[in-house]
Amino acid sequence: MTHKQQFSISPFRISLLNNCFGARLNIFLLFALFSCCSLLYSQTKIPSTDKKPKIGLVLSGGGAKGFAHIGVLKVIEEAGIKVDYIGGTSMGAVIGGLYASGYNAAQIDSIFQKTNFDDLINDYIPRASKNFYEKRNDALYAITLPFSQMRIGIPQALSKGIYNYNLLSSLTRNVRHIQDFNNLPTPFLCIGTDIETGKQVLLNKGNLAQAIMASSSFPSLFSPVEIDGQLLVDGGVVNNYPIDEIKKLGADIIIGVDVQDDLLKRKNLKDATKILVQITNLQSIEKMKRKIGDTDIYIKPDIRDYGVVSFDKGEEIIRKGEEASFVVYEKLKALVKPDDFYTKPPLKVASDTLEIKDINYSKIEGYTKEYITGKLRFKANSTISYLDLQTGINNLNATDNFSVISYSLSKNEEKDDLNLTLVENPTQTFLKFGLHYDGLYKSGLLLNITRKKTFLKNDNLSFDVVLGDNFRYTFDYYIENGFNISWGFQSKLSRFNRNITPNISSVLNYDNDDNLINTDYLDVTNRAYFQSLFLNKILIGGGAEFQYLNISSQTINSVDSNIDKSNYFSLFGYAVFDSYNKKNFPSKGWFFSGDFQTYLASSNYTGQFNPFSIAKGKIGGAFTFFKKLSLHIESEAGFAIGKQSVPFFNFALGGYGYAPTNNFNYFYGYDFISLAADSYIKSVITLDYEFLRKNHVNFSANYANIKDNLFDSVEWISLPDYSGYAVGYGLESRIGPIEIKYTWSPELSKGYTWFKIGYEF
Repeated sequence: MTHKQQFSISPFRISLLNNCFGARLNIFLLFALFSCCSLLYSQTKIPSTDKKPKIGLVLSGGGAKGFAHIGVLKVIEEAGIKVDYIGGTSMGAVIGGLYASGYNAAQIDSIFQKTNFDDLINDYIPRASKNFYEKRNDALYAITLPFSQMRIGIPQALSKGIYNYNLLSSLTRNVRHIQDFNNLPTPFLCIGTDIETGKQVLLNKGNLAQAIMASSSFPSLFSPVEIDGQLLVDGGVVNNYPIDEIKKLGADIIIGVDVQDDLLKRKNLKDATKILVQITNLQSIEKMKRKIGDTDIYIKPDIRDYGVVSFDKGEEIIRKGEEASFVVYEKLKALVKPDDFYTKPPLKVASDTLEIKDINYSKIEGYTKEYITGKLRFKANSTISYLDLQTGINNLNATDNFSVISYSLSKNEEKDDLNLTLVENPTQTFLKFGLHYDGLYKSGLLLNITRKKTFLKNDNLSFDVVLGDNFRYTFDYYIENGFNISWGFQSKLSRFNRNITPNISSVLNYDNDDNLINTDYLDVTNRAYFQSLFLNKILIGGGAEFQYLNISSQTINSVDSNIDKSNYFSLFGYAVFDSYNKKNFPSKGWFFSGDFQTYLASSNYTGQFNPFSIAKGKIGGAFTFFKKLSLHIESEAGFAIGKQSVPFFNFALGGYGYAPTNNFNYFYGYDFISLAADSYIKSVITLDYEFLRKNHVNFSANYANIKDNLFDSVEWISLPDYSGYAVGYGLESRIGPIEIKYTWSPELSKGYTWFKIGYEF
């Protein structure tokens, strides 16, 4: 008997019946009354005794609280109930949509256990999906803001939702060709909100993944989703519990799960997320009171201690859903006759392989189809995997050239057509900012302006200015042409002033017994280059370089304090492969680079220039042994070719944390730029442990042989002449890595402590 059918007989009336008609009549009336109630109950709950009632399941929205739906589904399956219709909103749409597509509760539990919700919320783009230009940008800027009509804007949302869309598209691959949700293994619907009109939009046709995305696009967290010309956000704004819609499908009995928040008091409204949820709930709370009364079996998990973003508490919330379901377990069991007990089998997930026949593009004006195809890294009539598809979509997302990216797969004979919808980002100008400190360049504030489609399609113009102890700039103009050859121009100024230890004199070509040599170093490099992807993975390129080098020292007792003041002209070539998952603290992936540069001419300030070349290479790998313990190994080498190299371009090792310039590079245990020669070989081993999320402790050891003409003999394979070690702590912060390292070498009497704050530039 539900809360809707309540019958009572007062003790006074029973006494009167006893007195008037006697005990036998009383017993007869009581028996008749309870029989009538039982009959009325059965007529209300089960329309026909010879027909199995249709069960409708309604799942409300509630963010991470929606994990409780998984626990409820487990108990529903345990009771042997076959769900005939499912309706959901927001997280209820996500879980309900997966259940409707064929997954059982255990499979959905496994899916959510494996999902990284930090990556989902932040719309994580794998580093491998970024081209080398984008990887550089990714490791420079802490903040990026749109800039239009001389005004700084803010992003439309924290996430475009591409990570989520890719995940849902892959998970719903079995039903990718079904356009009517009534034809899913379990008929399904979800609710969206038209952000322009505030009206409810029923989503029961089209692309299932896109419909789920629209229903769960929490305002400000995810960008709105456009479907059939309507701009949609989270359905919880207008209808967080679509019971009426499920009844219209033909449900006789409604099982409803309510995971939305009650209204909070002011003391609990302490962050923007809770305030936004409160605004959404202001209307839905009153609507919910009526809908509870229309629900036959109402399940309300006790999840008051959890928030809409408590994704790290998923297992606990699932258990809360199970506990709440067991409270009404007898009611659930009563819905199933012994012969109707249903066990939902696990979904046999379709093959990961896709045969793409055609690629259909939406109309785009600012970028060529070759550019889009180059980003996808596959063409029509290709056989790919869902991972390849996701990688291609991530590549497009990484460009920031498109405000909307969506896709669907439609059947074309025995293959699939990829229908790609791209909306160009209306903002073409961005302001970017960064902060950095290291022991060589000191403090710096990075200001950047980036402009896209300035002169040609596919182009990107960027200008960096570094304000601080050492003024620097970088100007880049780059045109990307997909599978075709891309080209660009770069101008860069680097400078620093530092007291250099005497053993740097080999670089300065000057012998001095003083303790320190104060050196001003200025480098202005201009290069024109072309590049292209080889085998879709290896970047190969080359070009010409014009470089001005000015090195001076007031420490030297000379009328002319300039050590070098020359222009150099050279040609160069390079190849790079980079699959590290992160530039800093990598835990998996590989890296390889090879460079060759030949210096052909110079203004020859020193009078000692002869043409020469420099070759160098680097290889590394990162591996994770346990969940948080990783090993990073890198080896590199370089040498000069020719009669005599210019010492200012020699390899120089020492210090840590700065952006490498020319052939300067890190070496633990030694001061900045304190080991130098025209040839070297070096290896580094780092053991890193992420003891808390984004908090690292690590130990590093590096070894090197560095000497003029090192490779003219077999000395380079001898025991290393130089070694150094470091222990450190690192934090992956919003402004970039923050690190402190104590380094030492057994060859020196003292150690060094290095600080690095922010991305290197």
